[in-house]
Amino acid sequence: MDNIRTRAWRLAQNKRNKHRGSGSVRNDFPREKKWKMMYTRSDKIVRAAQLGMAYPRVSNAQLTLKAMEEVTSA
Repeated sequence: MDNIRTRAWRLAQNKRNKHRGSGSVRNDFPREKKWKMMYTRSDKIVRAAQLGMAYPRVSNAQLTLKAMEEVTSA
């Protein structure tokens, strides 16, 4: 029986597959760290869209008030 899977082959496989199964894969990018470095509002809005963030942040209370205004005006 000729087995080509030697110790060197096993070491190479371990080195090649080391990244697999070492935790979950993150598909989302980290948030921007230095928003102060972005001077204009338009830059911040573009960057927030790239990151999938909501900018400017709107609180739930403000969203509720806006919804109530739309209901009463209609």
